[in-house]
Amino acid sequence: MVDSRTRIAVIGGGMGGLTAAIALDRIAGVQVTVFEQATALGEVGAGVTVAPNAQRVLDALGVLDQVRRAGATPDGHGVYLDASGALVTDAAWEDSAKQYRNIGMYRPDLIEVLAREVDGESIRLGHRLASLRTEESGVRVTFENGVTDLFDAVIGADGIHSVVRRSIVPDPEPVYSGYIVYRGVVDASHLPADWPRISQVWMGEQRHFMCYPLQQRTLFNFVAGVPSDRPLHGPWSGPADVSELRAEFAGEMWDTRLQRFLGAIEKTFWWGLFDHEPLRNWSHGAVTLLGDAAHTMLPHQGQGVNQAIEDSMALAVFLKAADTVADIPEAFRRYTSVRMQRTAILQHGSRRAGWMFDAQHEFADRRKRDTDLRVGRDFRRSAVFDYDARKVAERALARFRKEQYA
Repeated sequence: MVDSRTRIAVIGGGMGGLTAAIALDRIAGVQVTVFEQATALGEVGAGVTVAPNAQRVLDALGVLDQVRRAGATPDGHGVYLDASGALVTDAAWEDSAKQYRNIGMYRPDLIEVLAREVDGESIRLGHRLASLRTEESGVRVTFENGVTDLFDAVIGADGIHSVVRRSIVPDPEPVYSGYIVYRGVVDASHLPADWPRISQVWMGEQRHFMCYPLQQRTLFNFVAGVPSDRPLHGPWSGPADVSELRAEFAGEMWDTRLQRFLGAIEKTFWWGLFDHEPLRNWSHGAVTLLGDAAHTMLPHQGQGVNQAIEDSMALAVFLKAADTVADIPEAFRRYTSVRMQRTAILQHGSRRAGWMFDAQHEFADRRKRDTDLRVGRDFRRSAVFDYDARKVAERALARFRKEQYA
């Protein structure tokens, strides 16, 4: 049986890699080392939503209370608004049992919370992966700083530009969405005192703007999606002039309340929005993928980080069931087979949500867009937020065992 003598390398010290380290330690009981290319753990200073499906995992790992204290739970349902500020529908950002409700997290805060739950001696900073090679006795990883080591298995949590992925499948071609997003945070004290402490999304004129509270409501995150060909002619991200962002939402058609929020923004950055088609495989031998390395998706359903957290739980369940180190490749195959379908659905769903917000393709008729948003509310709750990654993995494991001994 795999145990504390089993050595697992996690490549990438982001939110997915750190959650994987926690899950593999607390559920599978293995020895985990996290390798991060940066010289300090951190994330870009913007927000992320920890959704109910991920909270369920973090609760099982004993981390949710810390996340709640560092984040911000909204006052109630979010809202989808048209450009003028008229209500289209509310957004029930909670599970059916109303046990978990979306938490807005400042990304650096979430990294800090997760990092505190990992033994500091298990995190190696300044280690950029150069190559990995499967040998008879394990998987050898070599880093650009000259360090090399041998592990029983390797998990690639190294993001959209994953080096680990190249050892499993040909690197997928990135698909540009035709959109960029401006991101950043606003000090809540710069907003009107009665500003709603909920998620708000304004939609119109091929663009959308979202904001929601962070850090016990002392900050507000914002994400603004606008059409652009900028990433086709240069870098994929960079600092932006706030006046650029404000100009994208200028005009009488846009809600005056949105204009007040835009006026409070002091700093922003832009990112090109890319994803890739679902991979045909995530695992090869004792090497597998997790998070963006496996299933890069657009941010329009807020599920990128949440799916990495689900991955971490499923991976730990299957690894715990491995009888010996020699069974790790089969555990990884089982993990992959269970997770690939769900994440592929959400990859496509995230594209479709972007088309919906920006009235593209079949949603150019905004009446259809608005109807779909209203009708889809309860479906999103049951299909996305009610998902229990641990139970799904455990049921699949029972099925695999029954088939094995049939």
